[in-house]
Amino acid sequence: MDNSKVVAVDAMGGDNAPVEIVKGCVDAVNEREDIKVLLVGEENVVRAELAKYTYPSERIEVVPATEVIETAEPPVMAIRKKKDSSIVVALKLVKEGKADGFVSAGSSGAVLVGGQVIVGRIKGVERPPLAPLIPTKDGVAGVSLLIDCGANVDARSSHLVQFARMGSIYMKDVVGIENPRVAIVNIGAEEEKGNALVKETYPLLKECKDINFIGSIEAREIP
Repeated sequence: MDNSKVVAVDAMGGDNAPVEIVKGCVDAVNEREDIKVLLVGEENVVRAELAKYTYPSERIEVVPATEVIETAEPPVMAIRKKKDSSIVVALKLVKEGKADGFVSAGSSGAVLVGGQVIVGRIKGVERPPLAPLIPTKDGVAGVSLLIDCGANVDARSSHLVQFARMGSIYMKDVVGIENPRVAIVNIGAEEEKGNALVKETYPLLKECKDINFIGSIEAREIP
Protein backbone atom coordinates (compact mmCIF):
# COMPACT_ATOMS: atom_id res chain seq x y z
CA MET A 1 0.00 0.00 0.00
CA ASP A 2 1.35 3.43 -0.95
CA ASN A 3 1.59 5.70 2.10
CA SER A 4 3.07 8.65 0.19
CA LYS A 5 1.93 12.12 1.11
CA VAL A 6 0.82 14.33 -1.75
CA VAL A 7 1.98 17.95 -1.51
CA ALA A 8 0.65 20.70 -3.77
CA VAL A 9 3.41 23.23 -4.42
CA ASP A 10 2.96 26.74 -5.82
CA ALA A 11 5.59 26.66 -8.57
CA MET A 12 5.15 30.37 -9.32
CA GLY A 13 5.54 31.76 -5.79
CA GLY A 14 8.78 33.30 -4.53
CA ASP A 15 11.60 35.57 -5.62
CA ASN A 16 13.26 32.98 -7.86
CA ALA A 17 10.25 31.00 -9.01
CA PRO A 18 9.88 28.65 -10.70
CA VAL A 19 13.64 27.90 -10.86
CA GLU A 20 14.32 27.37 -7.15
CA ILE A 21 10.87 25.92 -6.43
CA VAL A 22 11.28 23.20 -9.05
CA LYS A 23 14.83 22.48 -7.87
CA GLY A 24 13.57 22.05 -4.30
CA CYS A 25 10.80 19.70 -5.36
CA VAL A 26 13.23 17.55 -7.35
CA ASP A 27 15.57 17.43 -4.34
CA ALA A 28 12.64 16.37 -2.14
CA VAL A 29 11.48 13.45 -4.27
CA ASN A 30 15.06 12.31 -4.86
CA GLU A 31 15.74 12.34 -1.13
CA ARG A 32 12.49 10.81 0.11
CA GLU A 33 10.32 8.07 -1.32
CA ASP A 34 7.21 8.98 0.70
CA ILE A 35 6.43 12.24 -1.12
CA LYS A 36 4.56 12.99 -4.32
CA VAL A 37 4.54 16.58 -5.55
CA LEU A 38 1.87 18.36 -7.55
CA LEU A 39 3.68 21.33 -9.09
CA VAL A 40 1.07 23.99 -9.83
CA GLY A 41 1.86 26.76 -12.30
CA GLU A 42 2.40 27.80 -15.92
CA GLU A 43 2.79 24.41 -17.57
CA ASN A 44 5.34 25.17 -20.28
CA VAL A 45 7.61 27.11 -17.93
CA VAL A 46 7.47 24.46 -15.19
CA ARG A 47 8.09 21.58 -17.60
CA ALA A 48 11.08 23.43 -19.08
CA GLU A 49 12.62 23.66 -15.61
CA LEU A 50 11.86 20.01 -14.80
CA ALA A 51 13.62 18.95 -18.01
CA LYS A 52 16.93 20.03 -16.47
CA TYR A 53 16.80 17.30 -13.82
CA THR A 54 16.74 13.56 -13.30
CA TYR A 55 14.05 12.38 -10.88
CA PRO A 56 11.34 9.68 -10.53
CA SER A 57 8.80 11.12 -12.98
CA GLU A 58 5.85 9.35 -11.36
CA ARG A 59 6.36 11.42 -8.21
CA ILE A 60 6.17 14.90 -9.73
CA GLU A 61 3.04 15.89 -11.61
CA VAL A 62 2.48 19.28 -13.25
CA VAL A 63 -0.94 20.84 -12.66
CA PRO A 64 -1.61 23.78 -15.03
CA ALA A 65 -2.51 27.23 -13.70
CA THR A 66 -2.52 30.22 -16.04
CA GLU A 67 -2.41 33.08 -13.51
CA VAL A 68 0.04 34.26 -10.85
CA ILE A 69 -0.78 36.27 -7.72
CA GLU A 70 1.96 38.85 -7.21
CA THR A 71 3.21 39.70 -3.73
CA ALA A 72 2.03 43.32 -3.89
CA GLU A 73 -1.56 42.47 -4.88
CA PRO A 74 -4.36 42.93 -2.30
CA PRO A 75 -4.85 39.32 -1.08
CA VAL A 76 -8.66 39.21 -0.85
CA MET A 77 -9.14 40.73 -4.30
CA ALA A 78 -6.48 38.48 -5.82
CA ILE A 79 -8.06 35.29 -4.45
CA ARG A 80 -11.49 36.36 -5.72
CA LYS A 81 -10.41 37.48 -9.19
CA LYS A 82 -7.60 35.10 -10.10
CA LYS A 83 -9.46 31.79 -9.97
CA ASP A 84 -6.84 30.08 -12.14
CA SER A 85 -3.83 31.31 -10.15
CA SER A 86 -1.31 28.79 -8.86
CA ILE A 87 -2.27 29.51 -5.24
CA VAL A 88 -6.02 29.09 -5.78
CA VAL A 89 -5.66 25.96 -7.93
CA ALA A 90 -3.28 24.38 -5.40
CA LEU A 91 -5.53 25.17 -2.43
CA LYS A 92 -8.49 23.62 -4.27
CA LEU A 93 -6.45 20.41 -4.61
CA VAL A 94 -6.22 20.32 -0.81
CA LYS A 95 -9.92 21.06 -0.37
CA GLU A 96 -10.85 18.30 -2.82
CA GLY A 97 -8.63 15.78 -1.02
CA LYS A 98 -6.24 15.43 -3.96
CA ALA A 99 -3.36 16.83 -1.88
CA ASP A 100 -2.51 16.44 1.80
CA GLY A 101 -0.85 19.82 2.14
CA PHE A 102 0.17 23.01 0.35
CA VAL A 103 3.48 24.89 0.16
CA SER A 104 4.08 28.35 -1.27
CA ALA A 105 6.89 30.88 -1.10
CA GLY A 106 4.61 33.47 -2.67
CA SER A 107 2.20 36.03 -1.21
CA SER A 108 1.68 35.11 2.43
CA GLY A 109 -1.44 37.28 2.50
CA ALA A 110 -2.99 35.40 -0.41
CA VAL A 111 -2.05 32.04 1.13
CA LEU A 112 -3.62 33.11 4.43
CA VAL A 113 -6.84 34.38 2.83
CA GLY A 114 -7.05 31.46 0.43
CA GLY A 115 -6.47 28.97 3.21
CA GLN A 116 -9.44 30.34 5.12
CA VAL A 117 -11.79 30.94 2.18
CA ILE A 118 -11.02 27.83 0.13
CA VAL A 119 -9.77 25.15 2.55
CA GLY A 120 -11.23 26.48 5.81
CA ARG A 121 -10.00 26.40 9.38
CA ILE A 122 -9.94 23.34 11.62
CA LYS A 123 -13.06 23.39 13.80
CA GLY A 124 -12.38 25.37 16.96
CA VAL A 125 -9.45 27.38 15.61
CA GLU A 126 -10.37 31.06 15.92
CA ARG A 127 -7.48 32.60 13.97
CA PRO A 128 -4.79 31.18 11.67
CA PRO A 129 -1.27 32.29 12.64
CA LEU A 130 1.98 32.54 10.69
CA ALA A 131 4.76 30.61 12.39
CA PRO A 132 8.36 30.61 11.09
CA LEU A 133 11.08 28.41 12.55
CA ILE A 134 13.92 30.60 13.85
CA PRO A 135 17.44 29.15 14.21
CA THR A 136 18.81 29.27 17.75
CA LYS A 137 22.32 29.19 19.18
CA ASP A 138 21.65 25.93 20.95
CA GLY A 139 18.70 23.99 22.31
CA VAL A 140 17.27 20.56 21.65
CA ALA A 141 16.27 21.13 18.03
CA GLY A 142 18.27 24.26 17.29
CA VAL A 143 15.10 26.13 16.36
CA SER A 144 12.30 28.12 17.95
CA LEU A 145 8.81 28.58 16.50
CA LEU A 146 7.60 32.19 16.50
CA ILE A 147 3.82 32.22 16.48
CA ASP A 148 2.14 34.57 15.44
CA CYS A 149 4.50 36.67 13.31
CA GLY A 150 2.16 38.83 11.25
CA ALA A 151 -1.07 37.13 10.27
CA ASN A 152 -3.05 39.04 12.90
CA VAL A 153 -2.73 42.74 13.64
CA ASP A 154 -4.71 42.40 16.86
CA ALA A 155 -5.06 39.21 18.88
CA ARG A 156 -7.11 38.27 21.92
CA SER A 157 -5.89 36.19 24.84
CA SER A 158 -7.88 33.18 23.59
CA HIS A 159 -6.01 33.41 20.29
CA LEU A 160 -2.62 33.38 22.03
CA VAL A 161 -3.60 30.32 24.06
CA GLN A 162 -4.59 28.53 20.85
CA PHE A 163 -1.30 29.58 19.24
CA ALA A 164 0.55 28.08 22.20
CA ARG A 165 -1.30 24.78 21.82
CA MET A 166 -0.88 24.64 18.03
CA GLY A 167 2.79 25.53 18.32
CA SER A 168 3.34 22.81 20.90
CA ILE A 169 1.71 20.21 18.64
CA TYR A 170 3.86 21.32 15.69
CA MET A 171 7.12 21.23 17.65
CA LYS A 172 6.33 17.78 19.04
CA ASP A 173 4.89 16.04 15.98
CA VAL A 174 6.84 17.76 13.18
CA VAL A 175 10.14 18.86 14.74
CA GLY A 176 10.26 15.96 17.19
CA ILE A 177 10.66 17.73 20.55
CA GLU A 178 8.95 16.00 23.46
CA ASN A 179 7.25 18.44 25.85
CA PRO A 180 8.34 21.63 24.01
CA ARG A 181 8.70 24.76 26.10
CA VAL A 182 6.24 27.62 25.55
CA ALA A 183 7.03 31.25 26.40
CA ILE A 184 5.21 34.52 25.81
CA VAL A 185 7.27 37.29 24.18
CA ASN A 186 7.40 40.20 26.61
CA ILE A 187 9.39 43.31 27.55
CA GLY A 188 10.87 41.49 30.54
CA ALA A 189 10.98 38.12 32.24
CA GLU A 190 9.01 39.17 35.33
CA GLU A 191 5.40 37.99 35.51
CA GLU A 192 4.02 41.42 36.35
CA LYS A 193 5.48 43.05 33.23
CA GLY A 194 3.78 43.45 29.88
CA ASN A 195 0.89 45.16 28.14
CA ALA A 196 -2.76 44.44 28.86
CA LEU A 197 -2.89 41.50 26.43
CA VAL A 198 0.18 39.80 27.93
CA LYS A 199 -1.12 40.30 31.49
CA GLU A 200 -4.47 38.80 30.52
CA THR A 201 -2.92 35.86 28.67
CA TYR A 202 -0.18 34.93 31.17
CA PRO A 203 -2.45 33.36 33.83
CA LEU A 204 -4.43 31.51 31.13
CA LEU A 205 -1.22 29.91 29.85
CA LYS A 206 -0.22 28.98 33.40
CA GLU A 207 -3.51 27.10 33.77
CA CYS A 208 -3.00 25.05 30.57
CA LYS A 209 -2.11 21.52 31.62
CA ASP A 210 -1.44 20.42 28.04
CA ILE A 211 1.47 22.81 27.39
CA ASN A 212 4.85 23.33 29.04
CA PHE A 213 4.58 27.06 29.82
CA ILE A 214 7.80 28.56 31.20
CA GLY A 215 6.78 32.22 31.46
CA SER A 216 7.97 35.32 29.60
CA ILE A 217 10.90 35.64 27.22
CA GLU A 218 12.50 38.80 25.86
CA ALA A 219 12.80 38.92 22.07
CA ARG A 220 16.61 39.08 22.20
CA GLU A 221 16.71 35.75 24.05
CA ILE A 222 14.90 33.81 21.29
CA PRO A 223 17.95 33.24 19.06
